[in-house]
Amino acid sequence: MILQIDFTEHILKPLGGFAGFFMFILGIMWLVYAAYETKRRKSFKKRKVEDWEFDITRALKIITYIGFIIGLLGLISGVAGLMFDIPPSTAYEATAITLGEDPGRSLFTSIILIVFGILTFVKPANDLPLASLIGILAASLAVIVLALAIPQVVVDFIAVVIDPKILLAILFIIIFAIVALTAKFYTKAFMTISKAISWPPLAVIFAIFCFIQGFLLLVIGVSISGYF
Repeated sequence: MILQIDFTEHILKPLGGFAGFFMFILGIMWLVYAAYETKRRKSFKKRKVEDWEFDITRALKIITYIGFIIGLLGLISGVAGLMFDIPPSTAYEATAITLGEDPGRSLFTSIILIVFGILTFVKPANDLPLASLIGILAASLAVIVLALAIPQVVVDFIAVVIDPKILLAILFIIIFAIVALTAKFYTKAFMTISKAISWPPLAVIFAIFCFIQGFLLLVIGVSISGYF
């Protein structure tokens, strides 16, 4: 019997209750982004840098890829808090009860988490060959499905004309090329946003804001915007 997990109760709602924590984590991630961009630009204030001028260590580059996961989790936390009316922290809930208010969501925090979650997720897009990755995943999935779905009788028939492995390799290349070219066209928007938010001073501002909001939620039990 396959273990069944209630996605809403065991994943969404718990993540919604960690909104204050994710504000802190997003702050750390944006500090990493600031260090990353400063390192490869060789400048903290320089806005425009050509690709061939970038200088970055592999370790720091790998760290920034974690932004995909952190951004996604922050986004889910914000959406969950908004959907299920979940307080962003226990301190925030306690403050609401003390004031005689309904201990529900922090609308401001949820919106900020959604926006910053998306930005944190998109930021590494400029450093990854997204179109190629999407093409590889799509082609691999298609080839695996075909290999499992085609009956042996059909495989034997194809083998008379061409080696099935060669045919699968050809299909992989064709699907990869089509999907990668299509994805490259549609990911331009992500690349543009990624470049726009890559300026180190902007990343530091994002980080400071996240730290302040996270501290207020976790320690004091209020939002930077007031009690909402």
